[in-house]
Amino acid sequence: AELDLVRTLARNAGAYDAIPTHLWAKGGAGAVELAQAVARCCTNKAESGAEGFRFLYDSSLSIKEKIETIAKQVYRAASVSYSEEAERKIEQFTANGWSSMPICMAKTQYSFSADPALKGAPEGFDLPIRDIRASLGAGFIYPLCGAMATLPGLPTRPCFYDIDIDEDSGDIVGLF
Repeated sequence: AELDLVRTLARNAGAYDAIPTHLWAKGGAGAVELAQAVARCCTNKAESGAEGFRFLYDSSLSIKEKIETIAKQVYRAASVSYSEEAERKIEQFTANGWSSMPICMAKTQYSFSADPALKGAPEGFDLPIRDIRASLGAGFIYPLCGAMATLPGLPTRPCFYDIDIDEDSGDIVGLF
């Protein structure tokens, strides 16, 4: 009953839909209904009453113009600054023909700024871009804002191939 109430309240407040998920218990199968609702919302203009999904920026803009559009229109930054490394990567990515890829910002979840201590909805700050990376398989570029850390990717050869039990001692080997 509670889930039905939340769904009704969300829809009454203007949400397209509110879908309960069980991703933690069922894996990807637990989020199928949510994914279908998101797809419907993005593509079905008549049903959603909106224009459907669109990017905040035109894909023909430069990498910097896309980053600055997101920084100013979403995060309310006054400016964006780039490290030498970020500047170098932007030039490289543009030369490689990757500038039409969408941007996915990597920044702290604690603030609209890159400073996790700057809580709430600050305005007028500088958003520092210290590095920029490309996720070519997924098809997007992701600037790293401030001290944002990323997790390492998986190796091409999984480590479990090197883990075994030493038959003489019974110790597990290959973990470290």
